[in-house]
Amino acid sequence: MTTAYAPMPLHLETERLRLRPWAETDAQELLDLHAERGTGRSTLERVREWIAQGQARTAETGFALLRIQLRETGEFVGYCGLIVGRSSAEEPEIAYELLQRTHGHGYATEAARAVVGAATATGRTRLWATVGAWNTPSFRVLEKLDFARHHVTVEEEKGEIVWLTRALP
Repeated sequence: MTTAYAPMPLHLETERLRLRPWAETDAQELLDLHAERGTGRSTLERVREWIAQGQARTAETGFALLRIQLRETGEFVGYCGLIVGRSSAEEPEIAYELLQRTHGHGYATEAARAVVGAATATGRTRLWATVGAWNTPSFRVLEKLDFARHHVTVEEEKGEIVWLTRALP
């Protein structure tokens, strides 16, 4: 684990949501979320491997992508958390993805706000986010959380990527 920082709290609650680490039993729900991307269907085996790799990364970095569920019903809605991604363990990226049927209810903003608070608790001083230039809804979420545009890069397969950053207290 990155020793300069405290581990991120891995169980978070908000007014409407619970965020927790992934379990192997969550594989089908994550597979369904991945299927909505329209970039080809993964397999349960690959998703289970992804969950296991995420658990190992959490042990190394002290942070994770967390499964989001509604507090009232337990319904799975997506994930939100911190990743190394295009950044570093010292200044990780916030990442989130929700099932399409749950868009427009403020869940991404609510979950991301909880993750920003958890990141602050680790002692980190800055977070990053990278978003495809086309993804207007993600920009709205990040702007509500005081992320500001930093620079733009271009990736061969994904096109224009906007980098945003936020200082932590």
